[in-house]
Amino acid sequence: MSEKIETGSVVSGKVTGIQPYGAFIALDENTQGLVHISEITHGYVKDINDHLKVGDEVKVKVLSIDENAGKIGLSIRATEEAPVQQAAAKPKKPRKRQAAAIVPEVEGQQGFNTLKDKLQEWIDQSQREDLIKK
Repeated sequence: MSEKIETGSVVSGKVTGIQPYGAFIALDENTQGLVHISEITHGYVKDINDHLKVGDEVKVKVLSIDENAGKIGLSIRATEEAPVQQAAAKPKKPRKRQAAAIVPEVEGQQGFNTLKDKLQEWIDQSQREDLIKK
């Protein structure tokens, strides 16, 4: 890796490859780094190809250098000013939570029953003559 590249420095580079997860940037003939998709620009990036093309010259900030793995983490977003938030929009109020309904307990009712518990009761009901429709 090149000695002149340090964490925090801003350097120029050329886009050499684009993958769904990020763009590879050549910093010099021997050194290449990766700009992760989240570091392309401020806001959401669905497709990197909408923002970068192979061969583009870009300004990047060096976020990390891993000498052992030979990886350099870069950011284009860190070289740009963050967009100003719209002040005209109303701030969102937190939603009020709906209270759970209180269901009065019916005598003999025990809440949820498993199928195993109810099976015998249903069998008995199905065999009663007074419940069978004619």
